Amino acid sequence: KLECLSPSHHASRMLYNSCPVARPDMLNVHLIPHTHNDVGWLKTVNQYFYGARNDIQHAGVQYILDSVIPQLLADPAKRFIYVEVAFFARWWGLQGEAVRRAVRQLVSEGRLEFVNGGWSMNDEATVHYSAVIDQMSLGLRFLRRTFGECGRPLTAWHIDPFGHSREQASLFAQMGFDGFFVGRIDYQDKAQRETLREMEQLWRASGSLAPPGADLFTGVLPNGYNPPMALCWDQFCSDDPIVDDASDDNNVQRVVKYFLGTAASQQEYMAPHLVLAPGGGVPYRPGQRGLKQVSGAGREGALPWPPQRNQEENQDPLSQPNVPLQPKGAMEPGD
Repeated sequence: KLECLSPSHHASRMLYNSCPVARPDMLNVHLIPHTHNDVGWLKTVNQYFYGARNDIQHAGVQYILDSVIPQLLADPAKRFIYVEVAFFARWWGLQGEAVRRAVRQLVSEGRLEFVNGGWSMNDEATVHYSAVIDQMSLGLRFLRRTFGECGRPLTAWHIDPFGHSREQASLFAQMGFDGFFVGRIDYQDKAQRETLREMEQLWRASGSLAPPGADLFTGVLPNGYNPPMALCWDQFCSDDPIVDDASDDNNVQRVVKYFLGTAASQQEYMAPHLVLAPGGGVPYRPGQRGLKQVSGAGREGALPWPPQRNQEENQDPLSQPNVPLQPKGAMEPGD
């Protein structure tokens, strides 16, 4: 029996000692490689999983997991998050015992982390709460049965639903999630939040449950579920990869400078943490290209906090969505 080696899955749930060490005087930038796999959209679930009908959309979910897992096993510094258990359960059923044992080890170490944990990433606008509970239960039961406490998600992750409901946040809070990250909000709402530095809040998600029964830390991702502009390194993107040899094509300094400038321009949060999510809709096919480039961009360090000029600038390493959820200063709850 594997024990959970990462305190992010520890029974106390408050011991985040294995997380990268954050500096309160710096803007700590967390790179979270991820993939979003619709459980049916332009293609059927089977077509998405096997990569059929690429004339409709070039997407094959099984190849993401086939390529990402070896990359995680080859480099202890790499991390990856996964959401849609409908696809993972199907992929898991096709694996031999050697692969399953390796994946269990990655999960126990917190390097392959499940977020949300539902069968899918459900809609929030036109669903009944019972359907949300049912599909979440289906996915979470699979993770519990397969990985035990190690597979229990700590982070709710709704980066693709078009709009977000108070009831969804209330359900997530009651399910025991430590925090909630969203991607799509109204452009006017987002612009106001950026101006007021209100891209994160303590969401008081119920008017009837006594606080903090339905209180949930909630953050808005600055770029939706995509990487920052000009920093997409998936095989279907046209952005230049990082070239770090001694040739005339070496672009490390240029890329790092641009990366730091992008991070500095997105300091719209109260806490000194910024989540950047290199990934998107069905990326990391193959996983080697994307994870290698993201690792190259992640330079240890941070940007000065509060924002200052003419200060030495560095960058934080690969991270996980539960890391920015470590206890911070008090926040005022919002409805």
